[in-house]
Amino acid sequence: MNVSLNFINNSNDTNNSEIVIFQKNVATNFDELAVAWKVIKNCGPGDNYPFTFPVNMTTSASDSYGNHTPQLSANRGQLFSMESTTSGNRLVAAGSGSSPKEVQLLNNLPKGAVNASIYKGGQLLAIKTSIAPQQKALFEFKPTIWIGVASQVVQGQVMNSAIISSINTELSLLGIASADIVMTGGGPGKNATPFAFNLENIQMA
Repeated sequence: MNVSLNFINNSNDTNNSEIVIFQKNVATNFDELAVAWKVIKNCGPGDNYPFTFPVNMTTSASDSYGNHTPQLSANRGQLFSMESTTSGNRLVAAGSGSSPKEVQLLNNLPKGAVNASIYKGGQLLAIKTSIAPQQKALFEFKPTIWIGVASQVVQGQVMNSAIISSINTELSLLGIASADIVMTGGGPGKNATPFAFNLENIQMA
């Protein structure tokens, strides 16, 4: 079930800040760089921005020749494989993976690295690059989103580590059907307070 969210700017922001929303791939041990899944721009104090957070994901791969496969519906526990066929390289569903929590993508090409991507709502959510033959990309996401104020962030592109480490608000969407995400804080001068993000008017699924 998709989650209906409504971002509301109740802050004292005077800098027309951009709001970035993303998820972290928790299938890896190290802090990998996250993709800016959604960037909200020009949403002034008092404005709101409704959007949907889809539950379903899709996956695609690109090869060393610059070819991109169609997006395939991807569920947790599924394995996908990049295969060399008589008609060219193709991404195919390959049954169950080794973890029920992960979407896994295997590079089964005889040579050449591939990139693996995960999408939500048609927007890039996560990417793994340079997967060598017989190596797997692993993707796992908790039912949470990260949200914060950022600048010079491009939707669908990887963010640098400084931006990611500066964003420390994680909102759980587990069991939620709809909610408002209310931003408060900000303001000019010495009286400015840190931005804060809270879920309000929560409707459970």
